[in-house]
Amino acid sequence: MGRTFVKDMTHGNELKLLAGFSVPMLIGNLFQQVYNMVDSIVVGKYVGADALAAVGATGSLTFLFFSLCIGLTGGIGIVISQHFGAGDDTNVRRTIFNSIYIILTSGIVMSLLGVLLARPVLTFLRTPANILDDATAYMQIASGGIIAVAAYNCISSILRALGDSKTPLIFLIFASLVNVQLDLVLVINFGLGVKGVAYATIIAQVLSAAASLTFALRKNPFFAIHREEMHFDKKIAVKCIRLGVPLAFQSSLIAVSCVALQSVVNTFGSTVVAAFTATSRIEQLVQQPFNSLGMALSTFTGQNMGAGKLDRVKRALIRCVFVIAGFSLMMLILFYAFGNGIMKIFVSDPDVISFGTQALRITSWFYFSLGMIYIIRGLLNGAGDAIYSMINGCVEVFGRITFSNTLVLIPSVGKWGVWLSTALTWFITGVASLIRYRQGKWKSIRVVDK
Repeated sequence: MGRTFVKDMTHGNELKLLAGFSVPMLIGNLFQQVYNMVDSIVVGKYVGADALAAVGATGSLTFLFFSLCIGLTGGIGIVISQHFGAGDDTNVRRTIFNSIYIILTSGIVMSLLGVLLARPVLTFLRTPANILDDATAYMQIASGGIIAVAAYNCISSILRALGDSKTPLIFLIFASLVNVQLDLVLVINFGLGVKGVAYATIIAQVLSAAASLTFALRKNPFFAIHREEMHFDKKIAVKCIRLGVPLAFQSSLIAVSCVALQSVVNTFGSTVVAAFTATSRIEQLVQQPFNSLGMALSTFTGQNMGAGKLDRVKRALIRCVFVIAGFSLMMLILFYAFGNGIMKIFVSDPDVISFGTQALRITSWFYFSLGMIYIIRGLLNGAGDAIYSMINGCVEVFGRITFSNTLVLIPSVGKWGVWLSTALTWFITGVASLIRYRQGKWKSIRVVDK
């Protein structure tokens, strides 16, 4: 079988392979962040600070409903990467076919839950009354498109597991450009406010999912599934779910911790909510190099674990540590020098800009810890360490809830406790991740037969 749009990462220089794989993903992730950034810029500039706060108030909650589908796609990717590394093409194709059942079911269920529970949950989280209606509308529309998000993420996860990080990039760029145009048209020309932003994002996701699936069916050899492989395989499905559910649980716990933090943020009023929204958008952008490197290391680990090459995995991690250290230092310098100007891109309100600038200077000291989370998480997820996923999620819940509800009560800290909570949570999670890696249990995990 031809290996067009497929990359074997079990041979060759580790850093060169990781760089070649992660750079397209970094570009793609940056374009993906354009969804959120353009939403924030358009809403903040053309609708107002309250509308920006409404979009921001739903971020963690929407991610909570997305997390199950995203986690399951991660489990699918791990199984495929290890089968690929082991040279088992038949089970690669069987896993791709069985992913249809998993994603359709989870996507439909989470879409329904998101639409039905939007207002009750936002009310429970003490969302300010002046932004509740807009926040509810935004979340309901976004939740209605979860199935499209799940489909796109599943296809991207499969392609990355097979070593192809360039194809998902193409369709992310396409979707981002569509999203930008629709944001401007629906918000400015049609005056749809936050609803227009939500519709723009969902339409872009649907188009991206459809285009990437069409391309994969025509060009990727592993999507040419044989008739005898087109059946539900309980063993494969259980394996994907067994790995995917802990990843989903990890994402859900992280989302729950973010929702809990958002509820604390909401008590300080719409100005602080808007500042928190803007800094969160900026930090999501900062995280993309870490995220891309972690995803590259996950695929690299999966393929090499399938091939039984643990030494390559350990060498790759060491090289990644040096990369994140250098990038973290660059970001620290950048936010101290230009934080005010960066905040002005997102919002015009002087109070919001002032809050956000100082907040960026607080959290930037902890970016190295954040980077360690991403690369160790990528390695352990690629190895199939499901227990780590639970540990990671639990530590983040403990950190964000404990720190946020404690620090804000200290008079000299107050609202700054919101951002300190995030920073300290990164630190303790990074330490927990390093401890788990050093324990070495990931080395003996068997996802597929070697």
